[in-house]
Amino acid sequence: MLCGELDAAQTVIKGSLSEAARGPVYLSLPVNERVEKSYCRESGPWSFDMKRHKTMLLFLVGIFLLAAGCLWIADFLLPGPVIGSGMSLLRLLGIVAIVLGLTALVSLATHEHFARKRKPIAEWRMVNRLYWLVGILACFAVIFYGLGILSKVSTLLSLFGGMVIGWSLQQPLSGLVAWVLINLRRPFRPGDRVQFPKIELTGDVKNIGAMYMELNEVGGTIGSEEAVGRSVFIPNAMLFDHVVINYASAHEAPYILDELVVRITYDSKWDVAERILIDAARQVTKDVIEATSTEPYIRSELYDYGVYMQLRYQTRVVDRAKTSYKITKLIFEELQRNPLVDVAIPYVYSNRASQQERTRDDRRGPTHEELDQNVRKIDALLIEQGPLMDTYDVEQLARSIEMLGLLRPIVLKENPDFGKYEILSGKLRFQACRKLGWKAIPALVLAGSGYKIEEKAPHQPEAHPVKS
Repeated sequence: MLCGELDAAQTVIKGSLSEAARGPVYLSLPVNERVEKSYCRESGPWSFDMKRHKTMLLFLVGIFLLAAGCLWIADFLLPGPVIGSGMSLLRLLGIVAIVLGLTALVSLATHEHFARKRKPIAEWRMVNRLYWLVGILACFAVIFYGLGILSKVSTLLSLFGGMVIGWSLQQPLSGLVAWVLINLRRPFRPGDRVQFPKIELTGDVKNIGAMYMELNEVGGTIGSEEAVGRSVFIPNAMLFDHVVINYASAHEAPYILDELVVRITYDSKWDVAERILIDAARQVTKDVIEATSTEPYIRSELYDYGVYMQLRYQTRVVDRAKTSYKITKLIFEELQRNPLVDVAIPYVYSNRASQQERTRDDRRGPTHEELDQNVRKIDALLIEQGPLMDTYDVEQLARSIEMLGLLRPIVLKENPDFGKYEILSGKLRFQACRKLGWKAIPALVLAGSGYKIEEKAPHQPEAHPVKS
């Protein structure tokens, strides 16, 4: 699609909008047409910059070559003073002008090549700086030769320059050696996924050059092991100092073992849960199973609120996140349909139990104590903490309260002899609030003595989605 056609289409679309609703219009284009459109959008300033640089280079080529011709003609007609090497000064200046003119000519040719390829002008500037650096060094060499001191300058550079050059080329030479070793040993190749644990970087190898290895970064901008399209260049010299993990060292079989964990309650049917997980993995990784002859399997661990069902299966390195998503979706859909397996939720016990408890609470309404007494904030220093609860449970509950708030107040009994309060229910909630730095805790203070509320076991549901 031509630039004019795109601009005309955008103008027609904009014209159909009301003046108040008019705004930027974005056309849905294929990738190659979007790239072309981006060049069209920038064609004005881009073309202006290129024409301006082209005019300047043509001017420099003309000036330097004209100056060189004039100086040589003047030297032929009116021989000037002779300098150290026996060369006339005018001839020396003419040679310098020719060198600068040739540098400008090479830069102009590169400029035209980049313009035809529609490459960014910044790339031409980078190459142009190298051309002029070489040209200026060549001019100094010509001047030193004309003055007859080139040998002395060379000796001086050999004495001090060797050490400087050797030091500055240490890393490039190391990178070149690493590149040779990589091509000989081939510990990884383009297309492999590698990880640098020391710098916490994972990526897919795109290219291995003489100085740098280019990676397509994995993760970084997202919390998943998927390529994000951001190029990272790693100096080859780093390979001597860093551990590199290749996800697919066996190039003919780029598969790794992955794991998906599902927590189920103790009253779930073990065999049914295992069948759901295995069937989901088999359905998604059917081709991988055929290629590797490795079936998915289950490992498990017990924990406070249920069982960790650990589904392990082989997957392609580059498809790890996508495969995990597909398996998780199938498992979720099957758990929604099957009443024999329930998902365990810390501090609530299970998904279905929490739903049933919320329904019962809505039907029951508030208790007599909640009607008779008002919930008020009590200074945390006046509440007796009691025995310390498990640190892990306190941290988990603190995170829940920080996100959702304290959905159910703690229950206290006043101790008039000491002017403090005893916790009847909610010790864990109290310690979690203290961990968050709360100075006052919402509490329900019960009147009377000898009243005691039993602490509920973890497997019994509560209205608050946290453990008491």
